[in-house]
Amino acid sequence: MIRREDYEFIRTLVYDYSRINLGTDKQELVSARIGKRLRALNLPSITEYCELLRRPEGAEELSNLIDVISTNHTFFFREPAHFEFVEKHIVPEATAEKSPHRRSTFRMWSAASSSGEEVYSIAILLAELSLSRPGWNWQLEATDISTRILKRAREAIYPEESVAKVRPELIKKYFQKGLGPQEGNYRVKTELGNRVTFRHLNLLGPAYPFNEPFHAIFCRNVMIYFDRPTQEELVRRLSERLVPGGYLLVGHSESLTGIHHRLKMVKPAIYQLPA
Repeated sequence: MIRREDYEFIRTLVYDYSRINLGTDKQELVSARIGKRLRALNLPSITEYCELLRRPEGAEELSNLIDVISTNHTFFFREPAHFEFVEKHIVPEATAEKSPHRRSTFRMWSAASSSGEEVYSIAILLAELSLSRPGWNWQLEATDISTRILKRAREAIYPEESVAKVRPELIKKYFQKGLGPQEGNYRVKTELGNRVTFRHLNLLGPAYPFNEPFHAIFCRNVMIYFDRPTQEELVRRLSERLVPGGYLLVGHSESLTGIHHRLKMVKPAIYQLPA
């Protein structure tokens, strides 16, 4: 079991770097997840791990710590109602001739893209929607706080269970099936992956590296890690990056109830900036 002083050190370090609030009751979770790093670094105890984090060379390990603390299991087209809403409402509204937020290019942002399943799901959806919209331009941004997890996203290789909810014809169209050592894995085809721009980004950092606003932002299953003031700050900052009439989509286990914001709820976990 993790010592109280070690837990408080890690809890404070994680909050200062990422604003993830571990609370006072996550010792068991933190201990289990840090165990992965102990094995990788061949360290005998969490106390030794804390000593590493205190040293200058520990700065590089901090990204790995944030990764193991925050990363959850994900898969393609998770929470499918969101993708249906993009298809049935967001894209048609944004591309309508008289749309108040019509732009030359449709832009979406996966704000916590993790290992890439979410943003590549969006890319597949937009690629399919573009078939009925000749000349339609779209761009996708994907960001995450973990450089290691972004590397995995760029590699775009996924086990069979991750693509289980993807329709077979889309798997054939947008994935390469692994052979030999890669049997059982699927790789996103290069032409689709090239449509996504990946960036390392702390959502609570100084500034966002975007010049143009977005029609929709996916920021799902992120706010659950934050305390209320941080949630409010994040929602404000994301709202500022939306076009008038744009949408913010959060996880189905998340809500903006009790948070001061300018958005209106369209459906649970779907919010719109007034035009």
